[in-house]
Amino acid sequence: MGGHPLSLPNKIPFNKPPLTFAKQLQLLKSRGMIVNDDNKALNYLGQLNYYRLGAYWLPFEQSHQSHQFLQGTTFERVVDLYVFDRELRLLVLDAIERVEVSVRTRWAYILAHTHGTHAHTQASIFKPTWSHSTQLQKLEDEYQQSQEKFVQHLRNKHSESVPPLWVQVELFSFGQLSKWLANLTSSTDRNAICRHYGFDEVYFVSFMHHLTTIRNICAHHGRLWNRDLTVTFKLPSRNPQRLVPALNNQQTRKLYNTLATLAFLLDGICIGHHWRKRLIDLIDKHQIDVAAMGFPSTWRTLPFWAT
Repeated sequence: MGGHPLSLPNKIPFNKPPLTFAKQLQLLKSRGMIVNDDNKALNYLGQLNYYRLGAYWLPFEQSHQSHQFLQGTTFERVVDLYVFDRELRLLVLDAIERVEVSVRTRWAYILAHTHGTHAHTQASIFKPTWSHSTQLQKLEDEYQQSQEKFVQHLRNKHSESVPPLWVQVELFSFGQLSKWLANLTSSTDRNAICRHYGFDEVYFVSFMHHLTTIRNICAHHGRLWNRDLTVTFKLPSRNPQRLVPALNNQQTRKLYNTLATLAFLLDGICIGHHWRKRLIDLIDKHQIDVAAMGFPSTWRTLPFWAT
């Protein structure tokens, strides 16, 4: 019953059997995890994959070889970390949405006023190393296939194979937006967009690329807490002057610098926002050890985090 994948040479075949939810719980108890309510724990195991939860109890293991838990480790604490991470993802997605919509607006506005309503069709304003014709064809295909009412209206009324910039940008994915920004030939064009946010284009373009990977992690319900990020971004050393002192140059693969930069961007995009306070309240609510996310030990004393 059921196939088994072909084994690779010099690798050990996987031979662990699947466990029922009850046996999963029994295994956790045998390794020293305290479970205060078996029924609730079984319900969580039935909804949240054992392997998914494992990422949250891993820091509580004495060693990964023995899988024995540190004294006092509770199932409830592990679930609380999971809930915190889920709420953190939603908070980060909220910030990313505001940044993305703003950058879409700025990208289209600057290029349209500098190079014309259909600047995205001009290969000359994009880097020659970038396959502009291929990317433009993708835009044409998406435009022709879109079922959006505003797109159908434009297709029926106008002869162009792609719409003007301010329409086209609303069809962009975040990944496309990042690439169409990064591949502008002129640093003057990039800076006209990026300096609106207080950044030199080198750093802002890098952050936008980084942010696409963070968005993908969130969209696929991946873990943000205690994660080593594979795609980092260039940290500014001088400007923005208010942000730079708050960054942690010693922990560039953790989430902290991303959160700080998002908070800074929202200060300019959403006047009077409460995102920074919501983040701090979330951390306090779940009593999170933020060192696992790269927060500096003195972060609460920094003027940047004052609410």
